Formats: sequence, C-alpha cells, structure tokens
Amino acid sequence: MNGPLILVVDDEPQIHRFLKPVLEAAGFSVARADSGAMALREAASRPPALILLDLGLPDGDGLEYLPRLRGFCACPVIVLSARERTMDKIRALDAGADDYVEKPFDLGELQARIRAALRHNKNEPAPERNITLGSLAVDFETREVRVSGEPIMLSPREYDLLTLLARHRGKVITHRQLLTSVWGPAHTDDVQYLRVYVRHLRQKLGDEAGALLRTEPNIGYRLAHTPAKAPDEV
Repeated sequence: MNGPLILVVDDEPQIHRFLKPVLEAAGFSVARADSGAMALREAASRPPALILLDLGLPDGDGLEYLPRLRGFCACPVIVLSARERTMDKIRALDAGADDYVEKPFDLGELQARIRAALRHNKNEPAPERNITLGSLAVDFETREVRVSGEPIMLSPREYDLLTLLARHRGKVITHRQLLTSVWGPAHTDDVQYLRVYVRHLRQKLGDEAGALLRTEPNIGYRLAHTPAKAPDEV
C-alpha cells in the first residue's frame, strides 16, 4: 500500500489482526509495533502520518512514551485504551495525544476520528522521501543509503541512527534522545555504546560524508548540511 502510513502500537495480536486489513481497505499503509521501544524505532525510521497508541504496553505506560514520540514526531496521535476514567483521558491529552478512543471501540467511529485528525494535520509538511547532503543520499522509502552514487550497507541500527539525524539535519539530537529513539528507554545511559555506533557509521560513510556527522561534546550529535574540514571525533 502507498497510502498514508498509520503506526499501530499495541501488544494485543488480535488488535493488529483486526485493524490491519480494515485500515488497508480504507487506503492506508499500516506499520506494527508491539511495545513502546519498538514504536520509537518505527516512528524514527519511517515517520507515520498518524499513530494509534495503546496505553497498556509491555515495557511501560504508553503515556511515558508519548512525550518521547512527540519529541521528534509531529503527526497526530490517537490513544486507544480500555481505561475509562476521565483523569486518564485528561492525562493522555495533556501529554500530547490528539484524541482518545475507548476499547472496545466502534470501527466506523475510529475511522472517522482518523480522517478528522488527518484533516486537521493536512497543513503539516509531507514526510520527506529522500534527502541529499553533499555526496550522501538517503532514500527513506527504499531504505537505501548512497555515497557518491555507491550503495552503503548499514546495519538496521546504523540506518535508524542515520535517518533520525537526517530527518532532523542541522539540529542537535542529544545522546538520550538518540538512545531512546533507536535502542529504547532501557539504554538511555549507554553513551559509550552510542559512540561505538557513531564511529562505525562514520567509517562506513567515508571521509567526506562521514564529516557531515558532527559531535556536540557532552551533548549529542547532528548531521550538518556541509562537511567539516575534518571528521569529528566521537
């Protein structure tokens, strides 16, 4: 499917089995995440048009992940939850959710709410399909990375790290943001682990493209629009 991408974040297999064919029949593409950490990785590597987020996730409360998603993903978020208390709804909306739908939900109502959220968000810029920075080219649809026209083989984590920086090029992404988005919240303090990946990524990109990846000492990294005179150290 080539329609707007909806990321369904829920640990119930039956929800995915139920929603995927219905959403695809309505013209959407569907991505699946069974945990909050997986949702962060999916949203970072392939930005969705809308997120359906359950609150009862196996690796934490969905409300804990909502601000992290909001840190780099501006798409509408509709919470799907069995929690019926008004305070839970208020907390979800205050945390950044655009809407709240109780389980079990009426399918027609959910689709109407999805259409409404997308209409409200229609003035947002469309997700980029590819970028080119000097000799570096990244195609987000095919997940291809090329340097001077030659394909570069990256591991899934290296690709996720590069694309997160590429989508926010020119901006500093902190160590914590990178670790949370690519590896999950259990790795927020593994800065040395991140440095190893950055070093490997620079080596694979080569001198010119690798020099785009700048180090912000004790803060994080950013992908610059032009290379530095010499590659940064991690």
